[in-house]
Amino acid sequence: MRIAVVTPIRLFSEGLTSSFQNHAEFLVQATVPDLAGLRETLETSCVNVILIDVTQGIDLEEVRVIASEHADVALVALGLNEDRRDVVRCGRAGFSGYISRNASFDELCRALSDVASGRLACSAEISGGLLRALFCMERQTDTIEADQGLTRREGEVLRLIGQGLSNKEIARDLNLSLATVKHHVHHILQKLGLPRRAQAMRRVREAPWIASFPPNVDRRRELD
Repeated sequence: MRIAVVTPIRLFSEGLTSSFQNHAEFLVQATVPDLAGLRETLETSCVNVILIDVTQGIDLEEVRVIASEHADVALVALGLNEDRRDVVRCGRAGFSGYISRNASFDELCRALSDVASGRLACSAEISGGLLRALFCMERQTDTIEADQGLTRREGEVLRLIGQGLSNKEIARDLNLSLATVKHHVHHILQKLGLPRRAQAMRRVREAPWIASFPPNVDRRRELD
């Protein structure tokens, strides 16, 4: 297993590298201080697992982008506070597993083996919280689709919002006027029950299926 370690703490990265040297099944391919360094590493090195130190704070939106671009690489949150909300946030950002702050090095090795096998080891409380979070997300999505489904055009606009495009860029991409795009954005926020555009961008990245549209949508509405 080829590993990349992301941590701003040099002593931590050197300690992990030294510990892994006693385990032939693990190879630390690179250690970098931040996500920018990780991007450079991924361009030049082949890794299977990325250990990301989350104890110092991390940009989960940037992690989400990296996870989307490198779907074949498992991301593991290192030093996570084992709280249901933190675990859910990391899961939405694309992490495949996590190592709690109180875990030993042996537990880290076992967790990496679990991740490589597609398993997630966590407490009963955390697993129950994950199931409840999935239920709430599904219920919220069902409500949107059943009561206030997006039109085809609104779905297209929302998808581009999720990609970080501005209204001008969306207008150019869809060959619409800027006023029309603003109109669609206003209705999208209303339907999703969100006050700000940034929240819509976060929502569609977490649940891209909400940018879908009913198959029997009125074709006349698509011309708006």
